[in-house]
Parts: sequence; structure tokens; C-alpha cells
Amino acid sequence: MKQKLTMMVNRYEVSESDAAGNPVRVMALAEQKRMAFKEQVTFFSDAGKSRAVFGFKARRKLDLNAGYDITDESGAQIGFFRKDFGASLLRSTFHVEGPGYAGTGQERNQLVGLLRRFTDLDFIPIHFDFADAEGRPLFSVERKMSLGDRYRVTVPDQRVDFRVAAAVAVALDALMAR
Repeated sequence: MKQKLTMMVNRYEVSESDAAGNPVRVMALAEQKRMAFKEQVTFFSDAGKSRAVFGFKARRKLDLNAGYDITDESGAQIGFFRKDFGASLLRSTFHVEGPGYAGTGQERNQLVGLLRRFTDLDFIPIHFDFADAEGRPLFSVERKMSLGDRYRVTVPDQRVDFRVAAAVAVALDALMAR
């Protein structure tokens, strides 16, 4: 996934990658309006926004523990995530749910998380690992070292719909003001 910054909108491109991490096929494009009171991101099938294919939306306005519903193109819920504000004071923590699984994701490295909070260094990598209650990996999101925000999202658990992982990856970037 890569992000393109513009004045009023964050744009994201979600691509399937080969084994070396090179994008081979665009799967969805998303836009997030900056400074919105109720967070909502819609993913489209193409740059012309001809068809919305999935998205996420906050359940409530301006809530630090807000939950976000992830829906498919018909509006049916395919997942849910929320930030755990209390646990996130030292290490950002999110909870995620989908059909047949639930898990928690945290920043991989607490020291990096603390550095990110107390410095203005934009190049610090952000790595999140999501696991179920038994500790089995659900998916991971890794910010690559680059001038623009680029993330590698890996989904080893087949129960996790790629749309849920993509929505959470965009949310991590957008909600953490990257």
C-alpha cells in the first residue's frame, strides 16, 4: 500500500505484490478527507471512482476509543476494528474482528513507538503485528523506509479478508496522522 499526500485528501493505492514486494496489480484506491469529524474512508475499484468496493466508517464522532465498521460494496459488515486508547499510551494497540476470528495488534517495538510519539522524525518505521487470542498471526503492517509512506501488508491467516487488512492499514496511517 502506498500513500499520496494532497492538500485536502490522503490518497491510498492498495496493490497485490510479488515475492520481492513489487506491486503487480492495483486492487483498490482510497481517499480520506482530512479533518473530518467522523472518519470515513471509501475504497474504489479504479481512479475514476466508478465503483465503491469496500470501506470503513467510525461508529461515533470524536471518540478516542471509536469503533470502525468495515463494509463490503453492498454495505454488509465484513469486519470491525478499534483503537484501545488506554493500552496505546505507550504502544499503539488496536483490536480487530471478522468472521471467525478476533485479535489484537500492537506496534512491534515499544522503543520505536515511544520515539515516534516524542520526536518529529517522519521516517521512523511503523510495524504492527495482529494476532488472535492464541498468539497465531492474523496479519502484519510494516511501514517501509522511503520518502513517501509505503506499507507492506502480509496476511498469513486465510480467515482474514484482504479488505479488512487493507482498511486497518489505511486506518493506521490516517488515524496516527502519518
